Amino acid sequence: MATSTNRVIQILQNSQVQLLADWVKALRSSIGSRTSSAISDPELQAQCQEFISAFGAAVASGNLEDLDAPIWKPVMDLLAGVSRSRGRQGFSPSETASFVFSFKEPLFAHLRRAFEGESEATLFSDLWEISRLIDRLGLYTTEVHQTAREEVIRRQGEEMLELSTPVIQLWDGILALPIIGTLDSSRTQIVMEALLQQVVATRSPIAILDITGVPTVDTLTAQHLLKTVAATRLMGAECIISGIRPQIAQTIVHLGVELTGVITKASLADAFRVALEKLGHKLSPAARS
Repeated sequence: MATSTNRVIQILQNSQVQLLADWVKALRSSIGSRTSSAISDPELQAQCQEFISAFGAAVASGNLEDLDAPIWKPVMDLLAGVSRSRGRQGFSPSETASFVFSFKEPLFAHLRRAFEGESEATLFSDLWEISRLIDRLGLYTTEVHQTAREEVIRRQGEEMLELSTPVIQLWDGILALPIIGTLDSSRTQIVMEALLQQVVATRSPIAILDITGVPTVDTLTAQHLLKTVAATRLMGAECIISGIRPQIAQTIVHLGVELTGVITKASLADAFRVALEKLGHKLSPAARS
């Protein structure tokens, strides 16, 4: 294997310009026109040049098995950065991995010329070792790409949850939080934090939780609502729950959920009217109609 390693090192050092040109050409054809426009030629050449340099230094160490070794860190860091960048640019995992896999064709072409005149068995054995190494690097890019995409999806999900729980100031001293969709444990935490922060910021004594947009209410959902009510009370504000439809009322009764001490109303308008009265505002007959 040492002979093959020496040949690879020589190719990476002595044929670097031609190898770089051949690789960029192969890479452009492999990623296709849809995504190739997302990467400029200077950027792509810089990434390929950096990889060839770091890859050559790592191979020169003779350690082709332990990719966690310090000598391989520059290579792995580069591939991790490329994978995350490709993920943000909309590349698929296979398109991202092609950054590494496309390096095989030009490298092997140079190796075949370097092995010219030697037995095919020697050529196959040594090419196999280099191929396995490049395959492992290619698989690493897909792992990083997947992790990065999952992180993006998780962050987008959190942002959507925050956007779906807006706290609205209906009146001086009256806050409203319309809840749309399922209320689970993680979302309850976001709802609580958003509501409590606004209670403190606005010093509002009344908060309305409107569950008109909640499709179903089960025991767990009711418990989450009661926790939110309790936390709001601890901050010195009173909670009113609106959006109690007939189906939800029947479900709450059937489940035996106790809403003792909690004001509930069928609509947000009714809850708002109660909140105004609690603050001492008189509603004219026209306003009541």
